[in-house]
Amino acid sequence: MKRGRIAVYPGTFDPVTFGHIDVIKRAAKIFDKVIVAVAQSVQKGTLFSVEERVGMLKESVKRIPNVEIEDFGGLVVDYVKKTGSSVMIRGLRMLSDFEYEFQMALTNRKLAAKIETIFMMPREEYSYVSSKLMKEAAALGADVGKFIPKKAAAALKKKLAERRNEI
Repeated sequence: MKRGRIAVYPGTFDPVTFGHIDVIKRAAKIFDKVIVAVAQSVQKGTLFSVEERVGMLKESVKRIPNVEIEDFGGLVVDYVKKTGSSVMIRGLRMLSDFEYEFQMALTNRKLAAKIETIFMMPREEYSYVSSKLMKEAAALGADVGKFIPKKAAAALKKKLAERRNEI
């Protein structure tokens, strides 16, 4: 039996944006299965727990049949190998992303030479949207519903209000 082509799209997705979803949709047209891998990483200091981020993604891509959402810890190349894939998708928004992503891709290639990194760009209207920018804008009272799914926007508003109340 021939196995289908699997791609892994790793990230923190804190929160998921329409740019992320656009990259997922594009990858799902190319690959038989796309695994969106949500990093358990605490180094980035995520606002949402891994369970919350997985839930937001599942809700956001539930109509794309060949997409699965999982979380992972440790090295991304080890996780990609575990899935049986040899392809990692990375999103590039602006030129400013390229240097970091290129450095990471070269490091991953040294760690796991058989894994290829494919860079994908979201549609132009999402090229400037980042999770970090959405958190900053929402914290200052902006309505970010044009940039992230409605349920993610509501969760972001609620989470920021909880954080303000803790202070």
